[in-house]
Amino acid sequence: MKAYEPLDQKYVSLLWAGPERAEELARLHARLFNPAWDAPSIIRLLEHPGSTALVALAGDPKTTAGFVMGQIAADEAEILSIGVAPEFQRRGLGRRLVEGLARAVRRAETKRLFLEVAADNDAAFALYHSLGFTAVGMRRGYYGKSSGPPVDALTLALTL
Repeated sequence: MKAYEPLDQKYVSLLWAGPERAEELARLHARLFNPAWDAPSIIRLLEHPGSTALVALAGDPKTTAGFVMGQIAADEAEILSIGVAPEFQRRGLGRRLVEGLARAVRRAETKRLFLEVAADNDAAFALYHSLGFTAVGMRRGYYGKSSGPPVDALTLALTL
């Protein structure tokens, strides 16, 4: 595994992401996921009153490097999607995005933050575990794969 240098934090900005950022979020989502969420789907999500989302701008000049989209319901929140552009992965940006969203939902008086991660995504699981998330459930065959069998999803929770 290649070692990466952490990003210089003076070149990283976390900004609130509203519907006006749907196109750029959809472009990055398409680079990272199959199937990808399109801009109209992201607009619907971001227009929901319980939604909260952040976009990370990084580099010099700044470029869209990552995002996290979540939703609050009563005293719980869920990360619905998180992604970091390949050229910025393993450099601390995913951690900053999760921590930023956790701070935001904590201010809304949520008690727990949930997410799902593919059981074969060791890097993501290690990140979430290091942030204090614990496994609370599993969804068998949740993630369909274009080649090979479906992959289970681990449901993780963080007490805030």
